[in-house]
Amino acid sequence: MAIHNATWRDVDGERIVGTWRPAFIRNGGSYFLTDLLIYADGMVDCWGLETLEGFADKLASKWVVTDVPEGTRVSAHHLGSWKAAEPHFYLTPEMLLGEVRDTVDDLNHRPNSTARCLAALDIFLAEPTEPNRAAAREAYEAIPEHLRHYALGDMDNKDHPLKALVYGPGSQIELWNGEALDVTEETLAWALEYFAKREQARQDYADKKPADGPTEPVETSIVIEERVFPRGWPEDPGKMALRNECPAPILIGDRTYPTVTHAYWALAVTDEQRRAEIRAADRTYDARKIAEDSARHENWPQARVAIMTRLLRAKFQQHPDYAEILLATGATRLIYHEGGSSFWGQHGRDGRNWMGRLLELVRSELAAGRLDMPI
Repeated sequence: MAIHNATWRDVDGERIVGTWRPAFIRNGGSYFLTDLLIYADGMVDCWGLETLEGFADKLASKWVVTDVPEGTRVSAHHLGSWKAAEPHFYLTPEMLLGEVRDTVDDLNHRPNSTARCLAALDIFLAEPTEPNRAAAREAYEAIPEHLRHYALGDMDNKDHPLKALVYGPGSQIELWNGEALDVTEETLAWALEYFAKREQARQDYADKKPADGPTEPVETSIVIEERVFPRGWPEDPGKMALRNECPAPILIGDRTYPTVTHAYWALAVTDEQRRAEIRAADRTYDARKIAEDSARHENWPQARVAIMTRLLRAKFQQHPDYAEILLATGATRLIYHEGGSSFWGQHGRDGRNWMGRLLELVRSELAAGRLDMPI
């Protein structure tokens, strides 16, 4: 299925996510290779938006087709055309309709036909009665036929253990190579052992703790918001100490700057007089405005991340109390609000949050410095 091909459409200001997969459309007597656009609200664009029921009608009327007759000319818009010679196709209209229905489930993060089958199988394995087997078999047959051998995610055994259990003793199942297999008591024992091992492996994987720790923060993200203090910064700024405009004089070279923001903008400009004005600015806002009206280093966009990293290191090395505040944030994600820059900050989904990431880097360096190891 094509769930990883992302698209969307906007409906009354709401974004409806979707995906696509190739198909043929027969318009008059001509065949066209195109994309079916499938959306989470169950709409399918096949040269016109249709509901799932409407899409089924398009399949039945052969507007959307899954094969092309030999010798027929096929066109792909803005790409070319060709004549079908010795064509071989894998899907029936029923298979394609089932796949599209599964895709809508996937887009909504609902169990698709495969997931529903495996859930029914779990019920049968827990209570192996014939009614439960029949329910599992019905769920298996609801999977689009071309997707059934992927149900277990096992490219060696395919879906053979699953078929053996749902069809039961005395039945005959078809293997992937077209051969038939009689389901004997020995076959059933093998299938039951297969699923027992599969469940154990799944449980072992779920219980496994990665050697390097979690890949994602285990705590709620911390947002470092912009704030204005008309009466001056509080004596104990708390997590606001992580802001670049927090009063924390830092020595860079032979000059002291009132804040990281002052230092950053002073280093950005080329004129020494302007640097002095920025360093002496009463507010970080004024420092930035002076820099905006000044000539900056030509390669500043390339160097700015490294410069900011050095400034943050200096701040937390020269202010151990603020370093403790940073370390107290643990291993969680830091989201830095920066209204004037989508590069340094993040608001909702927008922004690259480089400042948050650099604070996490410096936090990690501070923690590493406390480890008893030669690094």
